[in-house]
Amino acid sequence: MTQPILPELPVGARVQDPLIVLDVESRGGDTPHTVLTLGNAHGRLQSAPFWPSDSHKIAGVTKGSVVQVIGTVGAYRDRRQLAVDSIRVLPRDQVNWHALMPSVGDVGRYWKAVDRWRTEIRGPRLARILGLFYDDPLFREPYEQCPASTSGHHAALGGLLKHTCEVVHIGLGICRLHPGADPDLVLAGVLLHDIGKLDSYRWDGVFETTVPGSVIGHVVLGALMLDRRVRAETPLPCSEEELLLLQHLVLSHHGKLEFGAPVAPMTLEAEIIHFADNASAKTASMDEALRDPENFAGTSEISLRTLWQIDKRRAWRAASDWGRPATP
Repeated sequence: MTQPILPELPVGARVQDPLIVLDVESRGGDTPHTVLTLGNAHGRLQSAPFWPSDSHKIAGVTKGSVVQVIGTVGAYRDRRQLAVDSIRVLPRDQVNWHALMPSVGDVGRYWKAVDRWRTEIRGPRLARILGLFYDDPLFREPYEQCPASTSGHHAALGGLLKHTCEVVHIGLGICRLHPGADPDLVLAGVLLHDIGKLDSYRWDGVFETTVPGSVIGHVVLGALMLDRRVRAETPLPCSEEELLLLQHLVLSHHGKLEFGAPVAPMTLEAEIIHFADNASAKTASMDEALRDPENFAGTSEISLRTLWQIDKRRAWRAASDWGRPATP
């Protein structure tokens, strides 16, 4: 199935494709209306308003629905929108809805890297704890599908596994600058730091936060998951102090309490993991913001507005070839 690249469709382009309803926003005020956010594997596009007289068109359309859409791309206040002529909900078994979702693609290379790194761990107890998760098909299957966020960095099927590999690369790079850091412990902490996202997110049609993810959060859920899995083993695969050390890496990886960390980093390895995690997330967010044409007006170098993905800053599409010769 060839899907339209929604962010690149010009004004006037016709759309006649299945799309996922990513959001349904009902707006009140003097002119009540409803706006749909429609998406596929290549991005998203908001609909033009559905006024009360058009409400019959979207009857039965809910967040997560797969819909067949016919419409034309228009623009309002420098932002493209899809004027929908017709829309109907499709049964899930009539379309590969999974293929309509953003994805990092083949995750084989990420698994190859993770499994190679694990073989290099010298501490058998540390390797065994990781094996409790990464040798379990019931863990690997959801882990390779889970997004790293619902709408921010690495918000794609396989995004969590890709993000994890990025954090490992960055963390091990920092370790080479600090001989006092234990690279095996940094590696283990990175591979465990986001396991709670498996309980925090759902990705069956749309990326959403679960009830446990909302009321507890993935950081604490990950620490609980680690504790449960380790204590299910008899005898314990590590000492109580070693388990506490790993739990600290999970609980502190957001760095500050106001950013969702129950505790701040208190070890060198925890500090490295926090900044490696942040570097992966922030650079991915900036990259995505710069590549999204919706953030810019035509060929403008500066984004139209501040962007929440990059902490309400503007993005600058600065570029130069610095005198490099053209590629033949």
